[in-house]
Amino acid sequence: MEQLTNDLKPRQAHQKLPGFIAVEGPIGVGKTTLAKRLAGSFNYDTLLEEPEQNPFLERFYEDRRSGALPAQLFFLFHRARQIQEMRQGDIFQQVRVADFLIDKDQLFAQITLDDDELKLYQTVYQQLTIDAPTPDLVIYLQAPTEVLLDRVQRRGTEAEKAIDATYLHQLNDAYTRFFYYYDEAPLLIVNAADIDLANNELDYQNLLAYLLNIKTGRHYYNPQAHL
Repeated sequence: MEQLTNDLKPRQAHQKLPGFIAVEGPIGVGKTTLAKRLAGSFNYDTLLEEPEQNPFLERFYEDRRSGALPAQLFFLFHRARQIQEMRQGDIFQQVRVADFLIDKDQLFAQITLDDDELKLYQTVYQQLTIDAPTPDLVIYLQAPTEVLLDRVQRRGTEAEKAIDATYLHQLNDAYTRFFYYYDEAPLLIVNAADIDLANNELDYQNLLAYLLNIKTGRHYYNPQAHL
């Protein structure tokens, strides 16, 4: 498969690469994996969500009702701090691939918090100064709930053992609604159900070749699996 990568390099030289890429999608869809692979292909640095840093996350998965607010606020402050540090250091020129959009932070809040908690969260959100750059390309990976659940179970992360199909279904629906209206940046919607971007080089190279041609608008990538 190395030949595929080598064949792509001359094409990259003649194409303007997106300066800042954000990869999004529900838990288990592979957004961090794709973000890291793109960073490797383009020699970009990454800005990652780092859910393992959230001390409230395992508690949230075990009891979403009581754990939602602290988990959500931790993520909000963590992402805001990451972006602030990037801005202060003026190094967004180096950090070119992220596995999250700060815009979608309220998506989780709306499905996990009760009305009073959501009002508190929104008050905090509005008080923060979050000057995030607009991506040159957003990649939204989507897959059916049963595929997400299977992937989450197979990777066996301790904090995620309590994730169930009901929560993943709610999350999937929320992402669908969010990106139905999203128009802040060029958007590539990828059906990731039948491809393996982590282990199948042809799947990855085909997606890479497709996204290099995107400059504006909304695009749909619905590939067939390559075994």
